[in-house]
Amino acid sequence: MAGRNGSWVGGVAVAFLLMAGCAGESAETTDVPATTAVPSTTTTEPGSRSSAGCGSAVLAPVVEEERTLTVDDTSRRYLVTVPSAHDGAEPLPVVLDFHGLMEGAEVHSAMTQYSALAEQEGFVVVFPHGTGDPIGWNLDPSAESNADLAYIDAVLAEITSDLCIDEARIYATGLSMGAMFTSVLLCERAGVLAAAAPVAGLVRDDGCAPSEPIPVVTFHGTADPILLFNGGVDLSAIPGSGDADAAPTTTAAPADLTGEGYPAAVAALAAHNGCEPEPTDTELSDEVIHRVYDCPPGADVEFYIVIGGGHSWPSSEFSRSIGDIVGHTTFDVDATADSWEFMSRFTNG
Repeated sequence: MAGRNGSWVGGVAVAFLLMAGCAGESAETTDVPATTAVPSTTTTEPGSRSSAGCGSAVLAPVVEEERTLTVDDTSRRYLVTVPSAHDGAEPLPVVLDFHGLMEGAEVHSAMTQYSALAEQEGFVVVFPHGTGDPIGWNLDPSAESNADLAYIDAVLAEITSDLCIDEARIYATGLSMGAMFTSVLLCERAGVLAAAAPVAGLVRDDGCAPSEPIPVVTFHGTADPILLFNGGVDLSAIPGSGDADAAPTTTAAPADLTGEGYPAAVAALAAHNGCEPEPTDTELSDEVIHRVYDCPPGADVEFYIVIGGGHSWPSSEFSRSIGDIVGHTTFDVDATADSWEFMSRFTNG
């Protein structure tokens, strides 16, 4: 996981077939040139950059309203929740919440329940919808053109035009393949994101050289039956994958909390952010270890290690309902509330 992941990502795509039959509609993928993000400096200092939509007519609050847009003649869609706090004058943060492979926006919003928190805390949440069959995300950060990066640029352009958004507080999170796409954004849109929270799928590529460090909190279970904690993929738990009798690419073993795979990926990210190499581990419960690196201001890295946790979104009732596929879901840490608490501490401006 800590090395180059291009071939690894391609090899694990099948491993996200968790929600067969639950995915939304998909559109054909059309390659378009990715736009260039305007770099700025991530900081914990308070700051705000009002978007073009500030001062315009107040839009009524909506919950997961479907919107469509066209990117290079290709129709794309997303869901957006606008909280009651939106008054057209005070800029609000935005959270981009990315679904896993074959989930789609509707399934993922039911899993994370980010809309309810957006209303409670007063921020906008967007659930982008991928493309392809099965529906997913383009994970190649080295591509000269990536249609999904251009799509996210277009979504943000539309949201910041139509709503009063704080462009210094744009955040990204996601599960599984959505976590991997969040990792791509960490590389390719470092001037856009203020912080990120990939869940069960942080990817750290040696070829990733973001223009600036971005604060990251991530979550992963030591008993993830699909994306193994210490590296490798096991497809046997996935109904309909065609690999139910296949041997795992890496044999599961007792978790090494400082070993290869996801611990190494987090450590590599911390090193890039200029953090000290030895983190502090705090046992929050029998199921959760909170690993915190000593990092420069505005470059924080934190890792929630879920002992016995599966390929799930912590504290999600939806994840718990599919436990026979994804494994155990802990309720000792809340990936929605805790990722927001972490991300909301940071601005990018």
